[in-house]
Amino acid sequence: QVQLVESGGGLVQPGGSLRLSCAASGFAFNSAFMSWYRQAPGKERELVAAITSAGGSTNYADSVKGRFTISRDNAKKTTSLQMDSLKPEDTAVYYCNAKWRFFSREYVSWGQGTQVTVSS
Repeated sequence: QVQLVESGGGLVQPGGSLRLSCAASGFAFNSAFMSWYRQAPGKERELVAAITSAGGSTNYADSVKGRFTISRDNAKKTTSLQMDSLKPEDTAVYYCNAKWRFFSREYVSWGQGTQVTVSS
């Protein structure tokens, strides 16, 4: 059974930091492209950060460049999002996303989401 379980969300003051984690199971994590998305109330879900299967390449939304860092540990089947210098506009539900191929078919899985609230 494919599962992505996020953790690490919470309430933080502006300028603070949080670290989100996503634990994966049920698929070949070391061949999956991993991403973090977020969705704020009344807005569409947007890509925040992504990392290739071996971790050699990353990309970020312009709004988080220089503040967020995505990483992965293939041995532990986890991906993380370190969020620094948080702003109120970073408030959203954050979702872990996995994409992988198996026998020429593409699969996509989402976590249940974790709430991040940046407020004083």
